[in-house]
Formats: sequence, structure tokens, C-alpha cells
Amino acid sequence: MAINSKSELRQAARKRRQSLADVDFALAIAVYAEDLDIAPGTIVGGYHALPDEADPAQLLARLVEMGCAIAFPRVTKGKPLDFHHVPDGEVLSPGSFGIPEPLALWPRAIPDVLLVPLLAFDARGHRLGMGGGFYDRTLAAIPARAIGIAYAGQETASIPHEAHDRTLDMVLTEQGARRFP
Repeated sequence: MAINSKSELRQAARKRRQSLADVDFALAIAVYAEDLDIAPGTIVGGYHALPDEADPAQLLARLVEMGCAIAFPRVTKGKPLDFHHVPDGEVLSPGSFGIPEPLALWPRAIPDVLLVPLLAFDARGHRLGMGGGFYDRTLAAIPARAIGIAYAGQETASIPHEAHDRTLDMVLTEQGARRFP
């Protein structure tokens, strides 16, 4: 029953997210970079947004200006995400699901902070992901602070959750940063 419920919630959340997609979103969240309390030298696990997904690109650029190091994930089915720094002058290439990924031979990194994409979130910090479990496995494997990146309209009353689901420490929307208890 919980799986059907999550599946139905994912379908509805995808439709809602499509209606919220905004080209100015990336700029809107970048102004809140200081509110995330991320110290210079921190390794931040970023991501490249899928179409209609909340885009952290400008936030990542601002975090680099603030002295943070950015690492991007490689996907291996059934495993936690594997993060790598991107050497200067190098370009990510399409990997799993067509998402740009670093090459396996690039320097590995263990993020202190993880920017997490999502379909929906609730007021208790539960998130609804795409269903592959990659971020839940990653957050179980590394002690990173989890910051959801979302449109404010992606908030929903309640997200069904299971023991393996990891909660967010905070969410950043175009309306600002919000911490969860």
C-alpha cells in the first residue's frame, strides 16, 4: 500500500513540478547562499537539474565564490552516489539517465553538504525522490547535511515515509531557507 501511495504521489508531484518550473529560479535561490551556513572549504555535493527540476546552478556558482568546493555524482545502480571533483577545464559527460556525470578517474570526494533534488517535501523534512533510492543510500553512507532544493510550491501536507527514507536538514526554495527540527 505504501508503495502505491508513493507512486501515485510521485505522478502528482511531477505534474505539479512541471507547472512550477521557472527560468529565474536558479538566480532566485542563489541570493540565499549565505543563509545555508556553509563554511569556506566545505565540500558540497551538487547536481545537474533535469528538465523541470529545481536548478541549483547559480547557487553552486555562488558557493564556489564563497570558497566551497563542488563535487558531482556518478550513478551506479543500487549503490550510494559516488562524488567526484571536476578538474579545471574538464566537462561532464552524459551518464546514467542522461544526466551529466564526472568521469570515474577524476578525484573522489565525500561531501559535507548534499544538495538534494526532489519531487515533493513536507514540513517535517521528509522528501519524495524519483524512486531510485540513490540519495537515501548516500545519506545513509555519509554524514552529510542534506539540503533539499525545491520550488516552494512543491511542499505538500505529508510524505509517506519508511525506515530507510532519510529526512532533509533544510530546504531552499525561491522564498528562502527553512530548517527542519
